[in-house]
Amino acid sequence: MKASSTGPGRVYWVALRAMVMFTVVVGIGYTLVITGIGQLVLPAQARGSVVHGADGQVAGSALIGQSFTDASGSPLKQYFQPRPSAAGKGYDPTASGGTNWGPENPDLIKAITERKAQIAAFDGVSQDQVPPDALTASGSGLDPDISTAYAEIQVNRVAQARNLTPAQVRDLVAAHTQGRALGFLGEPTVDVVELNLALDRLAM
Repeated sequence: MKASSTGPGRVYWVALRAMVMFTVVVGIGYTLVITGIGQLVLPAQARGSVVHGADGQVAGSALIGQSFTDASGSPLKQYFQPRPSAAGKGYDPTASGGTNWGPENPDLIKAITERKAQIAAFDGVSQDQVPPDALTASGSGLDPDISTAYAEIQVNRVAQARNLTPAQVRDLVAAHTQGRALGFLGEPTVDVVELNLALDRLAM
């Protein structure tokens, strides 16, 4: 009677070889192929949708919002302001997330009330004109987009701070407004990061 050739040692050896092979093929080979295709077909997106400042240096990503404040945390009048962020101290990609406050949470109600008064005073509009996205954070806390309504109430303030006409600023807003997904999903949005960088380039 012949001895079995499928003892524990052989089974472990086969399993080890299979693990190594699939690690190389799936973990390394597949990753390199997909990365290569991404670099060829969509190079900007594959590299993180990086955007550059007026000085040509990397200024961030078009996919991640930023705060436009001074050293004390006060909003800068010459920049469009993003929506609030609950990610870390604001737009921290390592702490992405929302507040998870429900609509009846007293902290949320207080924050919204305070933000509405502050934004209305800062932009010189009535509190009724302040849109919802100016008052609440996105689910990720990283969203770089604001509504066209929020952009509109900021136009006059930015124009005055930069010695531009409202028409010039509105033209830039329109150039950085993204339409509805597939033409009918969601609402038009404005990428604040790219819009503010365009404002800086205009001043050069």
